[in-house]
Amino acid sequence: MKQEAKRPLVILTGPTAVGKSALAVALAKQIGGEIISADSMQVYRHMDIGSAKITREEMAGVPHYLIDVLDPTEEFNVVVFQKMAKEAMAQIYERGHIPILAGGTGFYIQAVLYDIDFTENDEDTALRRALEEEACRKGPAVLYERLQEVDPASCEKIHRNNVKRVIRAIEFYEKTGRPISEHNQEQRERVSFYNDAYFVLEDDRERIYQRIEARVDLMLSQGLVEEVSALRKMGCTRDMVSMQGLGYKEILAYLEGELSLEEAVYRIKRDTRHFAKRQLTWFRREKEVIWVDKEKFDQSSQKILFFMQEILREKDIILQK
Repeated sequence: MKQEAKRPLVILTGPTAVGKSALAVALAKQIGGEIISADSMQVYRHMDIGSAKITREEMAGVPHYLIDVLDPTEEFNVVVFQKMAKEAMAQIYERGHIPILAGGTGFYIQAVLYDIDFTENDEDTALRRALEEEACRKGPAVLYERLQEVDPASCEKIHRNNVKRVIRAIEFYEKTGRPISEHNQEQRERVSFYNDAYFVLEDDRERIYQRIEARVDLMLSQGLVEEVSALRKMGCTRDMVSMQGLGYKEILAYLEGELSLEEAVYRIKRDTRHFAKRQLTWFRREKEVIWVDKEKFDQSSQKILFFMQEILREKDIILQK
């Protein structure tokens, strides 16, 4: 496919708490964009505080997709995301606008950008359910050791407590006879399906950590404990994908008497810092990203927006002025 035949796509990502949402709205207003959330938690209804979900006011009239579209009892994964994102993009293109993929879930972004083929993931979920039950009964370490035996390369990239990804890697191996690390490497070698600009917003590490601390404190004051309590009363349990999100699983453990509130809050802050670090590691492995260091732009959104628009003009994603 020739470059000029490719449709435009803007990606705006970066670590948690770096300020992606507000910048994406400002950029969308300037270029005629509409925003698709690449976030694994904001997709869920009733999960507003712990996901730091963008509010209607913060959207400022810019259409947003994949926010508040699933119930917490429903499963959300990269295959579901890719399908929903492509449907949203088709609507955006039809209106003559530019999709902006904004959020911090790198694998989701990769799935859309390179149009990764997930056809080997069939609809049979019996094995996945069995592995999830095994993780609940015996703990995540047992599955991690099993993955280590068949796909040590994946273990270098997947945290031992990331049960969802460990299960997915084992499931892929059991169904295909191939390590998922080998499959992922093949997919990474694919070229972009779009005429894209892939921006990664970053900031001083300590400033990001301070924002994480402040954000978690704000979540508590806004009623995070009450939000998780309400979800629990709705029947949400720790084995659901939605309740494995940062902030939710820790507060659930507090409500079930396993942790003190102080320990739960400490873990949320610590694990969110670790998550931000892993996000940056992921984006450094990606091809042809455009790093946008807020410090180099004096923390000025206007300067960053001007820089981004210049890049978009150079790539013929927006018209020259």
